[in-house]
Amino acid sequence: MTKYLFLLLAFSLLASAETTTRIKVLMGTFVTISIDSTDKKYIENGFNIISEVESSISSYDKQSQIYRLNRDKKSRINATAYEALSLSKEYYEKSDGYFDITIGSITKDLYRFGEQERVASSRELKNAVVDFNGLSFNKNEAQLQKNMKIDLGGMGKGFGVDKAADYFRKKKLDNVTIAASGDIRCLGVCHIEVQNPFNNGFLAAFDTLKLDSGVSTSGNYNRYVKSVKNNHLINPKSKASQDKFISITLISNMPSSDLDAYATAASVMPTEKAYEFLDTLDLAYIILQSDMKLVMSQNIFKFINNLLINNTPKK
Repeated sequence: MTKYLFLLLAFSLLASAETTTRIKVLMGTFVTISIDSTDKKYIENGFNIISEVESSISSYDKQSQIYRLNRDKKSRINATAYEALSLSKEYYEKSDGYFDITIGSITKDLYRFGEQERVASSRELKNAVVDFNGLSFNKNEAQLQKNMKIDLGGMGKGFGVDKAADYFRKKKLDNVTIAASGDIRCLGVCHIEVQNPFNNGFLAAFDTLKLDSGVSTSGNYNRYVKSVKNNHLINPKSKASQDKFISITLISNMPSSDLDAYATAASVMPTEKAYEFLDTLDLAYIILQSDMKLVMSQNIFKFINNLLINNTPKK
């Protein structure tokens, strides 16, 4: 049984025009598109583009090329899948291996997130094969080493959001917002509320400062088996679920797929390394550590306005 992820972020357009908002279930979550009502005829095309991305890179859809790659260890791939794999390789290299889509050997085979979920044993985790070098691909075909699977969930939603955003840009529409779980793209200016992990309130609220901003939140509290100790954010080096951060929110003008991947990678890094990594990137962050300390980057007001911090939540 598939479990749908709830939004980690809430948003609204900061505009005087009347807007139309529609929601569909895609990529294992609720995808929302908001647009000026005068342009609402374009919404369905945005959803169709995200659906096409899902049909190429999903590890759940039996017709997708990534599903076939996981099953057969060899598959033809189209341009969309090739781009997603190429980006994943860049993220792997830039994050010093902390973003690794071959973590699917754990998320898909052992924990089975989103399907018949179970808790993986320490012995199973130790024996799991996680090695990006076990994946090879070109523009036409991909191959995977035996006993390995890939999982593009760490960047896939951001990637789908980017493809829809590209379509709206080509239509010269600038008051559009696309949201897929914790990944939001604001072609105009948005008001954002980052979810409080422990109640229905918000952790932080702000307005995006620049046009075409992306916001991405990764958290260990929204997807796990039995206990948050068995969350879906797996450190590919230790093969263990991360326990250093409760949530990481990134804000930037860089592509949403980048933000999605970097939030995923930082979430599974040791604390000091995560901050060192994020500080090399042109982005701002709002981070709630597992010790309940709330940390914001020094450049936060380069990307946002009207910041409001709620009282630090208590477990």
